[in-house]
Amino acid sequence: MADAFEVEVSALAGEINQQVARVREAFGELSALEHTARSADGMVSVTVGRHGQLRGVELNPRAYRSLSPTQLAEAIMRQANEATAAVSEQSRQLLNPLMPDGMPYEEVFGERATLDAFFPSPVEPAP
Repeated sequence: MADAFEVEVSALAGEINQQVARVREAFGELSALEHTARSADGMVSVTVGRHGQLRGVELNPRAYRSLSPTQLAEAIMRQANEATAAVSEQSRQLLNPLMPDGMPYEEVFGERATLDAFFPSPVEPAP
Protein backbone atom coordinates (compact mmCIF):
# COMPACT_ATOMS: atom_id res chain seq x y z
CA MET A 1 0.00 0.00 0.00
CA ALA A 2 2.77 2.46 0.93
CA ASP A 3 4.65 1.54 -2.27
CA ALA A 4 1.62 2.39 -4.45
CA PHE A 5 1.22 5.70 -2.60
CA GLU A 6 4.90 6.54 -3.05
CA VAL A 7 4.71 5.69 -6.74
CA GLU A 8 1.67 7.97 -7.14
CA VAL A 9 3.32 10.81 -5.22
CA SER A 10 6.48 10.39 -7.26
CA ALA A 11 4.50 10.51 -10.51
CA LEU A 12 2.67 13.65 -9.39
CA ALA A 13 5.94 15.28 -8.37
CA GLY A 14 7.34 14.48 -11.82
CA GLU A 15 4.33 16.09 -13.50
CA ILE A 16 4.66 19.18 -11.33
CA ASN A 17 8.36 19.44 -12.14
CA GLN A 18 7.57 19.23 -15.86
CA GLN A 19 4.90 21.94 -15.54
CA VAL A 20 7.28 24.21 -13.61
CA ALA A 21 9.97 23.68 -16.26
CA ARG A 22 7.50 24.63 -19.03
CA VAL A 23 6.42 27.76 -17.14
CA ARG A 24 10.04 28.79 -16.52
CA GLU A 25 10.86 28.27 -20.19
CA ALA A 26 7.82 30.26 -21.31
CA PHE A 27 8.63 33.15 -18.99
CA GLY A 28 12.22 33.14 -20.22
CA GLU A 29 10.92 33.47 -23.77
CA LEU A 30 8.46 36.17 -22.68
CA SER A 31 11.21 38.36 -21.29
CA ALA A 32 12.96 38.30 -24.67
CA LEU A 33 9.87 39.11 -26.74
CA GLU A 34 10.01 42.14 -28.97
CA HIS A 35 8.73 43.08 -32.37
CA THR A 36 9.80 45.63 -34.96
CA ALA A 37 7.17 47.10 -37.24
CA ARG A 38 8.24 48.91 -40.39
CA SER A 39 6.16 51.26 -42.49
CA ALA A 40 5.49 50.15 -46.06
CA ASP A 41 7.56 53.04 -47.40
CA GLY A 42 10.48 52.19 -45.11
CA MET A 43 10.49 55.60 -43.47
CA VAL A 44 9.68 54.48 -39.92
CA SER A 45 10.62 51.43 -37.85
CA VAL A 46 9.51 50.98 -34.25
CA THR A 47 10.58 48.19 -31.88
CA VAL A 48 8.60 47.43 -28.73
CA GLY A 49 9.17 44.98 -25.91
CA ARG A 50 6.80 42.60 -24.17
CA HIS A 51 4.97 45.27 -22.18
CA GLY A 52 4.70 47.68 -25.09
CA GLN A 53 7.70 49.71 -23.99
CA LEU A 54 9.57 51.41 -26.82
CA ARG A 55 12.95 49.83 -27.39
CA GLY A 56 13.82 51.67 -30.55
CA VAL A 57 12.64 54.11 -33.19
CA GLU A 58 14.45 54.40 -36.50
CA LEU A 59 13.67 57.11 -39.01
CA ASN A 60 14.92 57.14 -42.55
CA PRO A 61 16.65 60.50 -43.10
CA ARG A 62 14.30 61.12 -46.03
CA ALA A 63 11.35 61.03 -43.61
CA TYR A 64 12.12 64.59 -42.54
CA ARG A 65 11.86 65.79 -46.15
CA SER A 66 8.86 63.75 -47.28
CA LEU A 67 6.62 63.75 -44.19
CA SER A 68 5.18 66.65 -42.25
CA PRO A 69 5.67 66.54 -38.47
CA THR A 70 2.06 65.41 -38.08
CA GLN A 71 2.46 62.65 -40.68
CA LEU A 72 5.70 61.52 -39.07
CA ALA A 73 4.07 61.39 -35.63
CA GLU A 74 1.15 59.40 -37.06
CA ALA A 75 3.53 56.98 -38.79
CA ILE A 76 5.46 56.42 -35.55
CA MET A 77 2.23 55.81 -33.62
CA ARG A 78 0.90 53.45 -36.29
CA GLN A 79 4.09 51.35 -36.23
CA ALA A 80 4.21 51.38 -32.40
CA ASN A 81 0.62 50.13 -32.26
CA GLU A 82 1.32 47.44 -34.87
CA ALA A 83 4.41 46.25 -33.01
CA THR A 84 2.57 46.24 -29.67
CA ALA A 85 -0.26 44.17 -31.15
CA ALA A 86 2.24 41.68 -32.57
CA VAL A 87 4.02 41.29 -29.22
CA SER A 88 0.67 40.83 -27.47
CA GLU A 89 -0.24 38.06 -29.91
CA GLN A 90 3.15 36.40 -29.41
CA SER A 91 2.59 36.51 -25.64
CA ARG A 92 -0.87 34.99 -26.02
CA GLN A 93 0.46 32.17 -28.20
CA LEU A 94 3.24 31.46 -25.72
CA LEU A 95 1.09 31.49 -22.58
CA ASN A 96 -2.18 30.04 -23.87
CA PRO A 97 -0.98 26.41 -23.66
CA LEU A 98 -0.11 26.96 -19.99
CA MET A 99 -3.58 28.16 -19.04
CA PRO A 100 -5.72 25.87 -16.88
CA ASP A 101 -8.55 24.12 -18.71
CA GLY A 102 -11.60 26.31 -19.01
CA MET A 103 -9.77 29.55 -18.20
CA PRO A 104 -9.40 31.75 -21.26
CA TYR A 105 -6.15 33.68 -21.66
CA GLU A 106 -8.07 36.94 -21.99
CA GLU A 107 -9.56 36.55 -18.50
CA VAL A 108 -6.12 36.47 -16.92
CA PHE A 109 -3.99 38.62 -19.22
CA GLY A 110 -6.48 40.54 -21.37
CA GLU A 111 -7.30 44.22 -21.20
CA ARG A 112 -10.21 43.66 -18.83
CA ALA A 113 -8.52 41.09 -16.58
CA THR A 114 -9.51 41.23 -12.92
CA LEU A 115 -8.50 39.42 -9.78
CA ASP A 116 -11.66 37.32 -10.13
CA ALA A 117 -9.78 35.13 -12.61
CA PHE A 118 -7.34 34.15 -9.86
CA PHE A 119 -9.62 33.83 -6.86
CA PRO A 120 -12.84 31.91 -6.40
CA SER A 121 -15.98 33.65 -5.22
CA PRO A 122 -16.25 34.05 -1.44
CA VAL A 123 -17.77 31.14 0.37
CA GLU A 124 -20.92 32.07 2.24
CA PRO A 125 -21.51 30.31 5.58
CA ALA A 126 -24.44 27.94 5.62
CA PRO A 127 -27.52 29.35 7.41
